Amino acid sequence: MLKYRSLFGWGISIYAIMYLVWAGFTTYGFTAGAAPHVAALLILLVLAATAGASLQLASWKDILPYSLTWAGCIALLNLALPMPLVDWHVFAEPYVWASYALVVLVPLFCSEEVSITDEMSKWHT
Repeated sequence: MLKYRSLFGWGISIYAIMYLVWAGFTTYGFTAGAAPHVAALLILLVLAATAGASLQLASWKDILPYSLTWAGCIALLNLALPMPLVDWHVFAEPYVWASYALVVLVPLFCSEEVSITDEMSKWHT
């Protein structure tokens, strides 16, 4: 059963936080070179891991629909919000595609480990 709040909420939240982070970088002039992009990707890595762990699902197969939807939400928001300002150039940046890949792949490694004793305890309760 999909949790719709998590399905769409994390995608929108990740976009909003990253938008705020990049706005802060821009405000303080931290936009030149690779350092701001690496910092943003590290922040995104933490956000994606937090989102994946918050699902509390036992398998990467269960997390995949969520992470794909999060990446889709972020892509749609990238299409809708900055489009009047930067045109299609936002999709020409390699770090944007790397961020989509992180949002899809990182949560898959955050599934909960379920041991056989956990499964057996479910059967006996």
